Amino acid sequence: MSPSDAAKSLRTPLTPDRVLDAAMALADDVGIQNMTIRRLAASLDVKPMTIYHHIPNKEAILDGMVDRVFAEISLPPTETDWKTAIRVRSESARNVIARHPWAVTVLESRSNPGPATLSHHDAVLGCLRRALSVEMTAHAYAVLDAFIYGFTIQEAALPATDGENLANLAETIVAPTAESAYPHLTELTAEHVLQPGYDFGAEFDFGLDLILDGLEAASGLRD
Repeated sequence: MSPSDAAKSLRTPLTPDRVLDAAMALADDVGIQNMTIRRLAASLDVKPMTIYHHIPNKEAILDGMVDRVFAEISLPPTETDWKTAIRVRSESARNVIARHPWAVTVLESRSNPGPATLSHHDAVLGCLRRALSVEMTAHAYAVLDAFIYGFTIQEAALPATDGENLANLAETIVAPTAESAYPHLTELTAEHVLQPGYDFGAEFDFGLDLILDGLEAASGLRD
């Protein structure tokens, strides 16, 4: 047996799970737009056509990747009130999407959702239905995910969100300008953003509370 044949015999067999593991890692590294089958095959040290022996096409790979992302997001716990449960799920979704920033563009795009995706949606809807009408549940689901997905995109795009890096950025942007030219920007920066302990990420909790309190009020659940 030649050395190359011996190496092939010792190689871990390719499986659908290995393909999806590699696809997730590649997308995390280069983004979903740059995750080509050729690149995926190279990361697995196989020929591109070999992948199709295990998963039929790129759309099926994307279906599997999205299902894995939803599987990572915590389901709303059933042993607590609906607002607390939705907060647990929302914070988990934000953290998972931060690990896989490419996912936000494809999470709701699949026409062939997998079991984890369907189970996740069903659990969230069930949690909302504990307190809200069907119509209000529909509103809540749309608004919550729009906020979560939008916030994660914004947060990921910011050059800095807290600490010294944010202070340096704010000084770089605001310091060269005349205070009279942008008085409100100067005021916000000096009196809020540059204060000790500021963290843009805290706005997530504030926004989520606004949404949950608003849903509660709109549903007549608050006095």
